Amino acid sequence: MGKKYDVVTIGDVCVDIMISGGDVEPEFNQKEKVIGNYVVDMGGSCTIFACQTAKLGLKTVVIGTAGCDIFGKLVIERLKEAGVDTRYIFEREDIKTGIGIALCKDRDRAILTYIGSIDALEFKDVPLEVISQAKHMHIGSYYLMNKIRPHFPELLNFAKQQGVSVSLDTNWDPNEKWTGEIENILQYVDVFFPNENELCAIMQEQNTEKALKKACEIIPLTIVKLGNEGSMFVDGGVIKRVKVIDVDVVDTVGAGDAFDAGFLYGWLNGMPVERCVELGNLCGSLSTTKGGGIQGQLWLHDLKRIFQDVYQKPM
Repeated sequence: MGKKYDVVTIGDVCVDIMISGGDVEPEFNQKEKVIGNYVVDMGGSCTIFACQTAKLGLKTVVIGTAGCDIFGKLVIERLKEAGVDTRYIFEREDIKTGIGIALCKDRDRAILTYIGSIDALEFKDVPLEVISQAKHMHIGSYYLMNKIRPHFPELLNFAKQQGVSVSLDTNWDPNEKWTGEIENILQYVDVFFPNENELCAIMQEQNTEKALKKACEIIPLTIVKLGNEGSMFVDGGVIKRVKVIDVDVVDTVGAGDAFDAGFLYGWLNGMPVERCVELGNLCGSLSTTKGGGIQGQLWLHDLKRIFQDVYQKPM
């Protein structure tokens, strides 16, 4: 019997408020600055990821918690518009939906986060039957989910017993501790999606290539995201790099999550790793051309057309 879902993820449900243009670095002593633009939209690494996988035609379901407020309703509405199954996002009146305030400058950003619904889901609330009905499970915002993080070894062990493949994108550790728990789940991970700073911190190496080779001793496939330098991975013991296309960047919010989704679209469809990285790079790059995490995301027909234009071959 086939699986009901292609992808399941535990959603870090929140809203992003992106501030850009001009001098976005605030100063105290009641100084007021005028900025160029702002965007308010759905945020959250896993929920942004879920929107992109759904837009690429993967049957996607999110498990999570939202506040009974205007921000929670915005997240659920955006997910539904992308085609994501939201029936397992539980709305609660006793919490506020999380908020991430991103101060965007050039190709970088600083983020202030109110956790709220991001860390509201507990292990007892996870419907295990939904996990078992999926082909693949994606874990993101690992270091923000304090309530469920200690239970990930048990949860991922269950997933693997059900034949579910697993990917991991930790994102940044606000406490910058990095190790101590994550070692307990790496054995379950099939695809690891760190950026170079995250990879070096987790592998406790200062050199990115050394950290990548160390990761490959533990995890079958590690793809390192290098921002505007593209991505790199190990193929047959050799490090390969794949460049990104040049685009006019508005902001980089959600680019890494779109990359993960584009890569997994190819990987779950049995494509070669380098092709998967090319798809991830296209999804990640094009997502930066509009404000926020989801407005620049590609639908499947767009991805096929752009891939043909860039690489002069069909997907």
